Amino acid sequence: MWRDLAPVGRDTATRGYRRYAWTGADADCRAWFREQAESRGLTYELDRNGNQWAWLGDPTAGDAVVTGSHLDSVPDGGAFDGPLGVVSSFAALDELRARGARPSRPLAVTNFGDEEGARFGLACVGSRLAAGQLAVEKAHALRDADGVTLPQAMERAGYDPDAIGPDPERLARIGAFVELHVEQGRALADTPHPVGVASAIWPHGRWRFDFHGEANHAGTTRLDDRRDPMLTYANTVLAARKKARLAGALATFGKVAVEPNGVNAIPSLVRGWLDSRAADEDTLATVVARIEQAATERGGRDGVRVSVTRESFTPVVEFAHALRDRLGARLGGVPVLPTGAGHDAGILSAAVPTAMLYVRNPTGVSHSPAEFAEEDDCVAGVTALADVLEDLACQPTTSR
Repeated sequence: MWRDLAPVGRDTATRGYRRYAWTGADADCRAWFREQAESRGLTYELDRNGNQWAWLGDPTAGDAVVTGSHLDSVPDGGAFDGPLGVVSSFAALDELRARGARPSRPLAVTNFGDEEGARFGLACVGSRLAAGQLAVEKAHALRDADGVTLPQAMERAGYDPDAIGPDPERLARIGAFVELHVEQGRALADTPHPVGVASAIWPHGRWRFDFHGEANHAGTTRLDDRRDPMLTYANTVLAARKKARLAGALATFGKVAVEPNGVNAIPSLVRGWLDSRAADEDTLATVVARIEQAATERGGRDGVRVSVTRESFTPVVEFAHALRDRLGARLGGVPVLPTGAGHDAGILSAAVPTAMLYVRNPTGVSHSPAEFAEEDDCVAGVTALADVLEDLACQPTTSR
């Protein structure tokens, strides 16, 4: 499975992945998922929001145990973030069958669409829509960098954008959702444990900072006469680092757009997108407010007007304690870890009992081609996931 999926959407120059929502690479990933489902005799479904499902047992029976993740990527992302969870889910079903396990509840593997938000700027679109956390009107207004709207992209890919929206009946049939994911950090790297259990997801969000200045000639405009928004933006980037460090939080300007974007022109507008995360919501709000204050104060000195728009926000997620503790007990006391990374499991947690497993990442690198997990650790992740699914969804077996 890993070899078949590995070439899809991979850029030959960077060796990173560009599997963006509703593109050709996305279509190839979706075709791969369907082939995996049908080759195992699973019932394949595509829901109203473009999320894929592969069912072992009756999809309408209720109290189902679902596992899976996503197949899309960030720009030039790694091979493991998302796909490891989907591949491991199919492999875990294979392992259960090899054990002779008899499911007493429906089991499913899912691939949630547009989890990374690389194309339209909003993460977890598929799961947000299903959970009713993204209004249809807002989803229809999403645009990519080329001005293509989400409905246009869906139509071009052969899907109906008018069908999207909350899917409470489907979520009500799910008794538990367990997502396996490569660790996005090094908490497990220096331990003997290849697998860990998630405790919580830090609150996080994305804010767009607009720095409005005045376009002018780079070669004739005196420094004292300039209203250069790039200076204000640069100072804000440095301020974000300082404010986050002092608060024990995280803040990153990872995307920037400049107008008119000429080498010999002072910009008229700089847009920067802030990603910020913290252990609690009060700390996060304080950090973002301090970054905005620093931007506004510097803008006043530079003659630059600053406006800030919150584009997304996800509150703190405490995974269902009973389910989390059950996983930890089943796996023999593995580490229980918080994370600053958002996931579909976090979105669904408001409506469904959810939990997560992490597979050790020796580099600690993620959202990069350098992202990595050892094959033995990936196999350990499959075994752990199979153990969990067997405990949650299967009748006891007489032998292993």
